[in-house]
Amino acid sequence: MTAFLALLALAALAAWWQVRRLRSADSARHAQELAELQARHAEALEAHKHRLETLLDSMIEGLVVLDPHGRITLANRAAEVLFGFSRQMIGGTLLEAVRHHEVAAVAARLGKESAILDHELRLEGPPPRVLQVNAVALRDPAGVGAGAMLVFHDLTRLRELEGARQEFVANVSHELRTPLSLIKGAAETLLDGAKTDPAALDRLLQIIDRHADRLTLLIDDLLLLAKLDSGRIELHPEPSALRSATQEVFDDLAKRARGREVRLENAVPAGLVAQADPDRLRQVLSNLVDNGIKYGRAGGVLAVSGRVLEGPWIEVCVRDDGPGIPREAQARVFERFYRVDKARSREQGGTGLGLAIVKHAVQAHGGEVRVESEPGQGAAFYFTLPAAG
Repeated sequence: MTAFLALLALAALAAWWQVRRLRSADSARHAQELAELQARHAEALEAHKHRLETLLDSMIEGLVVLDPHGRITLANRAAEVLFGFSRQMIGGTLLEAVRHHEVAAVAARLGKESAILDHELRLEGPPPRVLQVNAVALRDPAGVGAGAMLVFHDLTRLRELEGARQEFVANVSHELRTPLSLIKGAAETLLDGAKTDPAALDRLLQIIDRHADRLTLLIDDLLLLAKLDSGRIELHPEPSALRSATQEVFDDLAKRARGREVRLENAVPAGLVAQADPDRLRQVLSNLVDNGIKYGRAGGVLAVSGRVLEGPWIEVCVRDDGPGIPREAQARVFERFYRVDKARSREQGGTGLGLAIVKHAVQAHGGEVRVESEPGQGAAFYFTLPAAG
């Protein structure tokens, strides 16, 4: 009987041990499964966070999210670039990050307003900028304030383009109005009886003819500039000898140069050949030489030279010895209708588009154009073109 009880006890002990071992294995398996589940969950969260950051960083608008205390909890790369802060500043206040009281004031308004839409801010800079702000107050399911989200869109370039468009329209209107007024005045004088006076008739018809040509030139330049600006103009590059092209332009403008006693010097080396559209090349040279004759020193010298650069590229320089161009005006001389001396420019004639055409024609060839000048020491216009062959 004692032996039987001992065996029974041993069997019970073995069964208990087996159950414990199985429970331990289940527990370990459950722990492993839980750890794996937690790891997968953490990976999913990290992947979701990465996708969210990638999505937000792909936005062109700046995004800033604030907590209920006005501290930054999230910001994308566009916001960092726009205001010049880093993500190390997340956790700080909006004012600390953006350093603009106007922006912080918009966020403060969300305490009383649920949304602020299409609000424009002008920040003095530097650099000065125009921002459009859209902001909403965030609330949890219970309706308690949970912070705010602000989206910033940089309108600076758009406003600059709008300003340039308005200035362009105003300039075109002015340029058209002057010859039209003269043509209309001459026509009205003829209609009032001047046509019976041969001398007056001849003089007034010359006015009409001259200013009709001026209108035609202005319209032609505007159309050409529009094509160059949009890239729609078709170029026909071919090997073009720069010395002979320069001489052709000198021959065309010789009468104008003699009128101001300007000596033209062709210092372009023989054998310097560019891969360029011949018509556009002559247009570039003609505009630059004509400008040098008009605005250079009366009785002075205008010289055209050239050299080979690395690349291979060719650089051409058109230099006069006139009064020069003020430093503050040098960055704007290639703008449409920009004139350093407006009174003198209108007296000399022209459309005010010559240098803009030069810039776009050179850029259409892949080249660059610039001006160097010191007051009283003349002006030098440089442009580059690809070398032939």
